[in-house]
Amino acid sequence: METTPNTVAELATTFPQSIMVLERLGIDYCCQGKQTIEQACSRNGITTDELLTLISNAPKPSTGDLMWDDESMSGIIAFIVGTHHRYTREALAMLSPVATKVRQVHGANHDELRLVEKLVQDLSDDLLPHMLKEEQVLFPYINAVQDASRDRIEPPMPFFGTARNPIRMMIAEHETVGEKLLEIRTLTANFALPPEACTSYRTLFSKLEEFEQDIHRHIHLENNILFPRAIEAEDKTRTTPISAAFNDHCCAK
Repeated sequence: METTPNTVAELATTFPQSIMVLERLGIDYCCQGKQTIEQACSRNGITTDELLTLISNAPKPSTGDLMWDDESMSGIIAFIVGTHHRYTREALAMLSPVATKVRQVHGANHDELRLVEKLVQDLSDDLLPHMLKEEQVLFPYINAVQDASRDRIEPPMPFFGTARNPIRMMIAEHETVGEKLLEIRTLTANFALPPEACTSYRTLFSKLEEFEQDIHRHIHLENNILFPRAIEAEDKTRTTPISAAFNDHCCAK
């Protein structure tokens, strides 16, 4: 690599082929993307040189790990909604009944399955309204900021004042989801199957691991690429100070 990024998020953004390597090593590049590469390597028992060598030898990224530098914010949003949000809804609809079925059959011998079932339901309760808030509130505003930047006008004043406010909330909710996914991985000993695992058991663990990886990419795309660009675009587009514009907007109601 000609230039080595400083943080794990920068590494995943600059070199998308690194995502599969980071996933395999268990290095959090989405919710904990601000950690330095050195810190991440130290916590995971690998040297920086070893990590960079693995990334250099990694195959080209898949469709979901593309470079986003030349893509508009509206294009990124369309991809998030059409790919990640769609997948998340479909996966949760499948995971919940399977988790219940596996717990009913194997829960007597594997008490951790009760917690896995609860965590799957918690993830559904967290993610479904979370995605709606993005689709109905935050994403339309980001698109409006992009349009305003193109037309060289100020974006509309949203009821939440500035994009930083809902973005801060979305990131906090992402962290909660990340913690629950990590708890599932820990409870299942990295999705290790017992000898008596039936087809449903195998399906549950396989789908949970796939789901975890998709959520990591989903959060990375929002936290480390879309949200920083939205904040920067809003700052450049809005000439009226946010506080003054927000006060005028509230008083006009």
